[in-house]
Amino acid sequence: MPIVKFVKEKKEIEVPDGANLRTEALKAGIFTNVGFVNGIGRSLNSSLLNCHGLGLCGTCRVLVTKGIENTNKLTLREWLKFKTVVPTPLPDPVPPLAYVGHEDTMRLACCTQVHGDIEIETGPEINLFGENFFS
Repeated sequence: MPIVKFVKEKKEIEVPDGANLRTEALKAGIFTNVGFVNGIGRSLNSSLLNCHGLGLCGTCRVLVTKGIENTNKLTLREWLKFKTVVPTPLPDPVPPLAYVGHEDTMRLACCTQVHGDIEIETGPEINLFGENFFS
């Protein structure tokens, strides 16, 4: 069975092959939904202000630091969230700028299926002044 390692939480969980990342994280007590500004309002947002796994809000974004090949392909909802230049409808608290520099490894936990060992960073920081922002 695949092992999912959560870097920030310093926790590893064993999941069945093909398991949904968000569902398994919630079972282990790990909230993948971030607050409006990386943690502010995290507890409120994790219970009330998200789409509950429908792939619409984008607050369950995670950075796959190792093992991206052990996940499913990008879903249509993720592609629309990450790759389109059309502004997302308000009140989406996650700006598309959150994915700059992580276009190939940023995923939505609710749309990610685990097929092998992976390493995850929940609530990745938004670096608006990093080297990739203006390139």
